[in-house]
Amino acid sequence: MSTVYSKLTAQGQISVPAKIRRKLGLHPGSTLEWEEDGERVVVRRSGRYTFDDIHRSLFEQPPKAHSLVDLKEGLRQYARARHARR
Repeated sequence: MSTVYSKLTAQGQISVPAKIRRKLGLHPGSTLEWEEDGERVVVRRSGRYTFDDIHRSLFEQPPKAHSLVDLKEGLRQYARARHARR
């Protein structure tokens, strides 16, 4: 692989070259991990799997979408059960 370069901004930020972003599958919000290895620093993509990837591997069906009314009702029921006098 050929060498690619980035510049460091005054705020300590860098841009990841497009060639590297494509190779690592980086998108906005992707996390990189930095590891010191003697005189070298290794940068790699952290967390190769998204929440959706993990959910699909664990469950056959995608989660059921709920309306705001359903969510509020669920919260009400939970609060009633949690704070009911016994």
